[in-house]
Amino acid sequence: MPNASAKPKHGRRTRRRHRPDPARNELVSSSLESAQQCLFSQDYGTAFVHYLLVLNLAPVLKDFAKESFRFTLFKWAEELDSVGRIQDLFDCYEQALELYPADEVILNSMGEHLFRMGFRDEAAGHFHKALKLRPDFPEARENFYRVANWLVERWHFLMLNDHGRNRKYQQAIQKAVQNGCNTVLDIGTGTGILGMCAKKAGAAEVYACELSKTMYELACEVVTANGMDGSIKILHMKSLDMEVPKDIPQRVSLVVTETVDAGLFGEGIIESLIHAWHHLLLPPQRGENEFRDHSATGRVIPAGATVFSMAVECLEIRRHHRLCVTEVGGLSMAAAGELQSPVSCSSEPDDSMEPYTTERLSRLPGGYKPLTEPFTALNIDFNNVQELEGLSSREVQEIRLPVTQEGVLDALAVWFQLHLDEESSLSTGPQEDTCWEQAIYPETQRVHYFILYCIYPGDELIVEVSCRDAYLRLCSVAVLRDGHKIPLDKHVDSQYSRNPNPEAELCSALACLQTDQSQTKDFCVLECSEMALLNNQEYHLSFCIALAKLISQLKVKYQNLEQECAFQPDPTVSANCSSMFYVLDVSEGFSLLSLIAASQGHVKAFSSVEKTKQQEVLKRLARSNNISEQRLEFWLNHTEDEQGMLQRPSREKLWSAIILDCVETCGLIRQKLMEKASLARCLLEEGGHIFPAKIMVYGMLVESDTLLLESAVQGQEPTLGFNIAPFINQFTVPVHVFLDFSTLECRHLSESVELFVLDLMDTNANYIHREVKVRRRITAIPFWYHIYLDQEISVSTLNQNSHWKQAAVVLQQPLEVRAGEWVRLAVKLHKSTISISAHIENAPGQME
Repeated sequence: MPNASAKPKHGRRTRRRHRPDPARNELVSSSLESAQQCLFSQDYGTAFVHYLLVLNLAPVLKDFAKESFRFTLFKWAEELDSVGRIQDLFDCYEQALELYPADEVILNSMGEHLFRMGFRDEAAGHFHKALKLRPDFPEARENFYRVANWLVERWHFLMLNDHGRNRKYQQAIQKAVQNGCNTVLDIGTGTGILGMCAKKAGAAEVYACELSKTMYELACEVVTANGMDGSIKILHMKSLDMEVPKDIPQRVSLVVTETVDAGLFGEGIIESLIHAWHHLLLPPQRGENEFRDHSATGRVIPAGATVFSMAVECLEIRRHHRLCVTEVGGLSMAAAGELQSPVSCSSEPDDSMEPYTTERLSRLPGGYKPLTEPFTALNIDFNNVQELEGLSSREVQEIRLPVTQEGVLDALAVWFQLHLDEESSLSTGPQEDTCWEQAIYPETQRVHYFILYCIYPGDELIVEVSCRDAYLRLCSVAVLRDGHKIPLDKHVDSQYSRNPNPEAELCSALACLQTDQSQTKDFCVLECSEMALLNNQEYHLSFCIALAKLISQLKVKYQNLEQECAFQPDPTVSANCSSMFYVLDVSEGFSLLSLIAASQGHVKAFSSVEKTKQQEVLKRLARSNNISEQRLEFWLNHTEDEQGMLQRPSREKLWSAIILDCVETCGLIRQKLMEKASLARCLLEEGGHIFPAKIMVYGMLVESDTLLLESAVQGQEPTLGFNIAPFINQFTVPVHVFLDFSTLECRHLSESVELFVLDLMDTNANYIHREVKVRRRITAIPFWYHIYLDQEISVSTLNQNSHWKQAAVVLQQPLEVRAGEWVRLAVKLHKSTISISAHIENAPGQME
C-alpha cells in the first residue's frame, strides 16, 4: 500500500512560470470595458457575453466582477424570460455556474426560474445547494420551504407516523417472504421503507423504483444509512418503463406497492399492475387448490381492495364547488351562466375535469351529514390480471341507495379497505384514525341558478359506478320518488318536489328554456377557491361599503375643486375637476371586485381577469346589472400595446383606488406584497386608497399533536427499526398551510393576540413582539388575518364562510411551559414572509 503521508516527489525540471500575454491582457481589458459600457446602455445580452469572455480568460477577476456579473445575468435572464427564450435562459445560468459553481445567489435564482417553469425537483436541488453553502440565506430558505411542500407532500410524514399502517405492511411482507417470495419489487418506493422491510424479512433480491428525483435520492440515502445499499437496487424510473433483463435480471415473485390515492386508482396502480403482471412478475397461482412453490409464482401486496361510498350533505363542500348565492356585492348573479368547479364526475371520461377531490371528512368545518348508509361500490383483486384488464370495459353499474336522512345532496364520499393479504387490511374510512383522506365526488351537475337538490327518507338515490379510464367514477344520476324516476340533470317538476321555493322554481324554469348551445356557450370553470370566494358574501359586501365610502369622500373633494374651478381659469385645475374615478383591480384569478366598483357610478374599473370565458361572465353580469361596457376594461388585454394601460388612466389624475390580493388561499401573505403596495402608493391620486389599507395578523398558542404528526416524523425510535426520520425531516417546513383551525385537534393555551400589523398605506411597517401568559406544552402558533379595507371596515380570514384557510408555525421542538410562565413571540417580516419564534421569559416585560 503506498504511503499516503509521503511527500510527492518532484522531477528535476521545474514548471515554467506563466509569462504575461499582452494580447490576452488587452482583450480582457477591452472586453471588461465593453461589458461596463453595455451595462450602462442596458444592453444586458452583450454585456453578459463580454463578462463570460473576461472571466474565462482571467479567472483572477472573478471576485472583482462577481456583483456586476450577477446583476448582468439576472437582467439578461429577465429579458430572455419575457420573450420566451427559456432554453437560452437556462444555458446562461449553466455558463454562470461553470464560473461560479459555489455561488448561492446564482443557484437560488436559477432555482426560482426552474420552479416557475414547473421543474420542482431540479428547483429543490438548487435551493438545497444554496442553503448548504449559506444556511442563513433567507431567500433560499423560503424558496426551499415552498418547493418542499410540493416535493415531499405532508402525507409522507403522516404515513411514517402511522405505526399501525407500518406494522401491518411489515407483517404482510414478512409473511409473504417467509412463504417463499424471495425476489421483490417495490413500485413507487418513496422513502424505501417497504423494500427494506422485504430485505429485513430475508428476501434474496430486492428492487425498487421511484419516479420523483427528490424521493429517489432520498430513498438512496435512507437505504445506504441502513446498510442495505449493496442489497437493494433502486431505479429512478417508472415501473411502466422497466424491462427484464434490461433493468432487473429476472421476473420477481412479489410486488409491493402503495401507489394508491384517496380515490384508490388515481396514482395509476391499475396500469402499473397490468404492466407488472405482463413484464415483471412471475405468473400468478392459477387456483386455490393448486400447490406450487411460491418462489415460482407471482403475487401483489396489497392483494385487493373494497371501495365504499355514501351520499352526504356538507356546506363546506357545496360552497367550494357550486354557486350558492343569488347576489354578490349588490350584483345579481342570474346572468352568470353555468359556473362550475374543475371537479366534476360523469360515467363518460372528460379530460378537462378531475373526477374527485380529497378531504378529511372528520375535519371539515361545519361537519357533514350522511344521507345514506355506506354501500359497496367496487371490489378489485390485484392478483387477477384479467380482472384488472377488464376493469375499464366493465358495464356501468347502477346502484339504488335508500335515503336515510333528509338533506341537500352535496357529494358522494368514497373510501376503501386495502386488503394486504387474506388476514390483514387497512381502512381509509372517515371514522378511522388514519393518515388517509377521503375522495369527494361533488354534486355539480345541477348548477342551474342556485338550485339545491333535497332528498328525503323514502327516496332512493340512483348512483352509477364505472372505471372507463382506470379512474373510479361515481355519479348520482336520478332519484326514485313516489314511483317516479327523476333525473338529477333535468328540471324537477313541482308535482315531484317538496316544499318548492317559488324563486328557485322560476329560476330553474328559465334555465330549462335555454338551448343546449347557449348552455355550452355560457359554461365557465372556476377554481374551487374562486367559487368559495364568490360565495363569501361578507367579503364582497364589506368591499362594496368601503368603496362607496371612498367614492363619496372623493366626490366631496371634487365638488370643492369644482367650486375653485369656477374662479380659476387654470386648465390643469379644470382637468382635475372631472368626476370620473379610476379603480384598478390586480387580484389573482377570477374577481368580481372591478365590476362591483364599476357599479358605483362615475367609476371606470380595470379588471385583472385574463381568461376569455371569465371575461365573458363579467360582461354578461355587467349587461344584466345595467353597467355600461365602457365602465369595465380588462387591462391585461392591453399590456403589450405601445400605450400600455398600466402607465396611468387617461388623464393627469392617477388611480382613485387600487385593489391588491394580499392573502393566498392557503393562509400565507402573498409574495412581494409590500413591494406591490409601495408601487401602488406612488400611483394613487391624492385621497386615493389601497384596498385593503392594512392587515392585522392574529395568533394563538396551542398544543397539537396533529400538527406535529403532519410536519415531521416524530419520536426517537426508528421507524420499524429503520433510520428514516433524519433524512425525510430535511423537508420539514416550519409553516403548515391550508389549515382549518376551527376543526384542528388542539388545546388552546392562550387567548388570540395581535401579532403583527402590515399597513399598506404607510411606509413604516409595524414590527412588534407580544408576551402571552400560557401553561403546558406549546407545539404550534396558528395565525390568521383581519383585513381592514379602511380604518373601520374589516373581514376576518378565520370566519367560517371565508374562502381563506389558516396557517400555523410549527415549533421544531415543543416548548415546555409551567403554569405562570410567560412566552415572548418574536414576529418578523422578510419579503412578505412572516416568521414567528417563541422563547420563555421568567418575568413579563412591558407589552409593546
